[in-house]
Amino acid sequence: MNESPKMEKLVSFCKQRGFIFPSAEKYGGLQGFWDFGPLGVELKNNIKKAWWKRFVQERGDIVGLDSAIITNPTVWEKSGHVEGFSDKLVECKKCHHRFKADDLAKMEKCPDCEGELTNEKSFNTMFKTFVGPVEDSTSTAYLRPETAQNIFINFDNVRQAMRLKVPFGIAQIGKAFRNEITPGNFIFRSREFEQMELEYFINKKDDEKWFKKWVDDSFQWFIDLGIKKENLRLFKQPKTELAHYSKATTDIEYKFPFDKGFAELMGIANRTDFDLKSHGFEYRDEENKTVFVPYVIEPSAGVDRAALAFMLDAYDEVKGGRTTTTESNKEVEVVLRLHKDLAPYKVAILPLSKKEQLAKPAQDIYHDLQKHFMVAYDDVSSIGRRYRRQDEIGTPYCVTFDFDSLDDKKVTVRDRDTMKQDRVEIGDLKNYLEEKLD
Repeated sequence: MNESPKMEKLVSFCKQRGFIFPSAEKYGGLQGFWDFGPLGVELKNNIKKAWWKRFVQERGDIVGLDSAIITNPTVWEKSGHVEGFSDKLVECKKCHHRFKADDLAKMEKCPDCEGELTNEKSFNTMFKTFVGPVEDSTSTAYLRPETAQNIFINFDNVRQAMRLKVPFGIAQIGKAFRNEITPGNFIFRSREFEQMELEYFINKKDDEKWFKKWVDDSFQWFIDLGIKKENLRLFKQPKTELAHYSKATTDIEYKFPFDKGFAELMGIANRTDFDLKSHGFEYRDEENKTVFVPYVIEPSAGVDRAALAFMLDAYDEVKGGRTTTTESNKEVEVVLRLHKDLAPYKVAILPLSKKEQLAKPAQDIYHDLQKHFMVAYDDVSSIGRRYRRQDEIGTPYCVTFDFDSLDDKKVTVRDRDTMKQDRVEIGDLKNYLEEKLD
């Protein structure tokens, strides 16, 4: 399916600026796999840090877990993944390209060559592997297609170790793998991706209250990190589309520049007691002398898909340029207006020139601030071009050390979005930036 002009620009931008590269590009790449470059790593880490801070650190009822990617295959048998974790596949009889049936809607011909399509058939999307030296049925294992099941099978371990009482949650951020039939739209649908997922265990009688609260809180998290509200919406999945374990699922959708427009950014599911029952767990309420199997509310978001949404929403092209330097002959300048919490670099240190009398004190400031923030240092080309480079990668503040700084011991701090410039005492710079970035 064709990418939109904005997606084409973003894919090119991400490669040029060190956010995302095609995996193994030297050898032709591998569809559905991507490598995150120096800036992409920082963006992803900041997204995960912001999610963890909001939903684990700032709460007293949720704890963390980091579980194995490969586990006992019985886990996936009990959860229903081995039998039912599949997509409908169709294949072109002429060019033999394969497609996810849902992506072709009611098309009767191959979108690539207009050849005849086969009937739908099920395709299990779990990656199969083997554990140990012998490849046979006794050594079969799977790369996890979700992080949730590892949380469920650690339900008693975590609860007992941390002395938790319902309601409580277990959160995990980690890799998951799905052998997608048609990965595409850049990192929107990949075969290897990272999830931010938590399972919140509750009493059955409170499920609707907690479900609504998690939908509201998750939606607000994206707003608080800068996503424009008009680009988000809630979609309540019809009963006919629900997963086998779900009583209700609401998707937070973002207005991606794809053919279909709005698409899933995050899902919040009421998984009922299906998973804990499947694995044979129950909860003993000592206070009320009752035994029951908790219901589970599951907010689940992909880090990669969130990164794509944050970048798309922040990507801005300013016509006519934003600088008055004679070197600026661009008609359009890119500004990545990422939320300050997500920006890969928080501050850039820019000496006005490479002369030693300016470079040495500027480097001293750089090394001092490195202890507190992710900081960039750039002394190549004109100051206007360096400003533009930092605007393009989303750096909120640029600090310029100029000749006046030698006398007044002040630097100029420029704001990415307002372009306002403040003259700040070097001794107060760290506190000034901390206040701005808080």
